[in-house]
Amino acid sequence: MRTLSAEINKKEGEEVEMLGWVQARRDHGKLVFIDIRDRSGIAQVVFGPDVKNGAGLPAQAGDLRLEYLIKMNGLVKKRPAKMFNDKIPTGAYEVQAKTLEILSRAEAMPISVDGDGYDINEEVRMKYRYLDLRRERMRNNLVVRHRVVKYFRDFLSNRGFLEVETPLLTKSTPEGARDYIVPSRMEKGKFYALPQSPQQYKQLLMVAGIEKYFQVARAVRDEDTRGDRQPEHTQLDIEMSFTTPDEVMSVVEEMTVTMMKELFPQKKMKTPWPRVPYNEAMEKYGTDKPDLRKDGSTHSIDSGQAGSPQAKDPDEIAFAWIVDFPNFELDKQTKEIQPVHHMFVQPKEGSVELIDTEPLKMVSTQYDLVCNGYELASGSIRITDPKLQMKIFKLLGMNEEKAKKDFGHLLEAFSYGVPPHGGIAPGIDRLMMILQNEPNIREVIAFPKTGDGRDPMMDAPSEVDEKQLKELGIKVVKD
Repeated sequence: MRTLSAEINKKEGEEVEMLGWVQARRDHGKLVFIDIRDRSGIAQVVFGPDVKNGAGLPAQAGDLRLEYLIKMNGLVKKRPAKMFNDKIPTGAYEVQAKTLEILSRAEAMPISVDGDGYDINEEVRMKYRYLDLRRERMRNNLVVRHRVVKYFRDFLSNRGFLEVETPLLTKSTPEGARDYIVPSRMEKGKFYALPQSPQQYKQLLMVAGIEKYFQVARAVRDEDTRGDRQPEHTQLDIEMSFTTPDEVMSVVEEMTVTMMKELFPQKKMKTPWPRVPYNEAMEKYGTDKPDLRKDGSTHSIDSGQAGSPQAKDPDEIAFAWIVDFPNFELDKQTKEIQPVHHMFVQPKEGSVELIDTEPLKMVSTQYDLVCNGYELASGSIRITDPKLQMKIFKLLGMNEEKAKKDFGHLLEAFSYGVPPHGGIAPGIDRLMMILQNEPNIREVIAFPKTGDGRDPMMDAPSEVDEKQLKELGIKVVKD
C-alpha cells in the first residue's frame, strides 16, 4: 500500500512503498539523497550500499533526474538530531531505500517548479501550466481554495439551501457585458449564449418555489481582462425568497466570518462589518470600493494593474458593506441612462414613484461587499412587479416589443405567483486572491487566461476546420 510523504512521521521502523516525483537529487558518492514529492509534500530518501541486496542502488539513483516519476520501497528511520531539517514537516525522518523503479522519465524542464515562480515570464508559466501547478505555492492555492468552497457548501447546505445547477447554454440578453455566443448546428443562424451569471435562472428558481438556492457557478463575460478579472470566473451564487437586504448580508457575513476563523485564524478582521452608504463612500474615499485597512491604501484598484494595495500587515482584512446605491446613473461617454448594478434591482420604498420624474434620484436595494479595495459581490432585492420591470426596460431605451422578445419568459413567470426575493454572488477568485496574498486572480485559478484573454497551453482561441464552419452555416470574414 502506498505511503504519502507526509505520513512517514508516523511510520518509524516500518517499511513503506512511495510513489512521486524527484524534487531534488544530491550525490555524495556512496550515498545519493533525493527528495520525493507527492500531493502531501516532500520526504528525503537515502540510497546507500549498506542495504541488503541494494549495492547497486546508489548507481541506479545517480541516473535519476528532476521530475522523474519513481516508485521505491524503503525503511523509515529517524535522522540524526544534527541532520534534522526544520524547513519541512518531515524533516526529522528519512527513508532508507531498498528498491527503485523509474515509472516515467522527464525531459529537461522548460520551467523550474521548485520556487515560487514569480520570476518566470507569466506567458511561459501559462503555456506549461500543468508543470507550473507542481510548485508548492500553486498546489497550496488550489488546496486552500477547495477548503474554502467546501466550507461555503457545507454552511449553506446546513441552513436549508439547495444547490442547483443552471444551464451553460442559454439566451443572449442585454445584461451589461458582451456575451460569448455559441452557434446552433440544428438551427442555422441562431445562437446560444454562455451565461454572464445565472441571474435569470436563479430568479426563476424562486418562482419555482425552491426558496433557498446556491450554486458554485461559472460566469462568462466577453470583457477586457485585468488583474482581478478573467473571461470566465467562479462565483458563489445565492438567492432567497421572502428575504430582506439585512438577511442576505447577515448570511454572507456569518458564513465568511466563521470560515475565516476556522481556515484563516491568523488573519486580522474587524467584526461586525461596517455598512457604509454609497454617497458617504464616494465623498470620503472617492470610490464605492474603499480599502478600509489601517495600514492599506484607501483607494480602489480598478485599472489594468494587477494586485492589491500592499499593506504593512498582509494578514489584515477589511470587509465592508456599501449600501443605498442609486438605481441609475448616466454613462460617462454616451450620457445615456443605465443601471448601476443591473436592470432587475428593486428600488427602495419611497423611490419607485421617482421613475417618471427623477429616475437618477432613485435609491436601490443594492448592497455590495467590498474587501481591501476590491468589490467581492453585488446583490439586491429583485423586481417582481412586471409593470415596474417594463417601465425600467423602457427607461433604459428598450421598447415593449424588444423587452418581451428578450425577457418575455421572465415577465410571464412573474404572472404566476412570484415571491419577493433577493440574493448575492460573491466572487470566489477575488476572495482567494486576497486571502492568499496573491498579486492577481490568475494565481488562484487552475487554468486561467492571459491578460489578453488567451490560453497559450491549449492555443485558444484558435481557428476551426472549414467543415465545422460549413455545418454551422458560418462564414468567417477577416479584416
